[in-house]
Amino acid sequence: VQLEESGGGLVQAGGSLRLSCAASGIFFSINAMGWYRQAPGNQRELVAVITRAGSTNLADSAKGRFTISRDNTKNTVYLQMNNLKPEDTAVYYCNARVTVFSENDYWGQGTQVTVSS
Repeated sequence: VQLEESGGGLVQAGGSLRLSCAASGIFFSINAMGWYRQAPGNQRELVAVITRAGSTNLADSAKGRFTISRDNTKNTVYLQMNNLKPEDTAVYYCNARVTVFSENDYWGQGTQVTVSS
């Protein structure tokens, strides 16, 4: 199972970015998908997660600004980030809980998001 992320970059405070993560490979099903981030010196933290049925959970820092969605036909999860702040600067990682022979977590390579003030 491979997860390929795209959409990171440099943006000014108040701007928007949309991250995408597409899963590929051989598997039975993709269950929850989500986004985590890690800033320098910090632990990796949950940003948002979405179940296969579409239920979502967002970190308090993301509520009101970020939206997570997925397209099950494309095995892809999205993170729309609006009103970005300098404190959102981090490497963003895609995560997918995938059932092959058993359920396991898979991670993308990470995409850098930098928000300038």
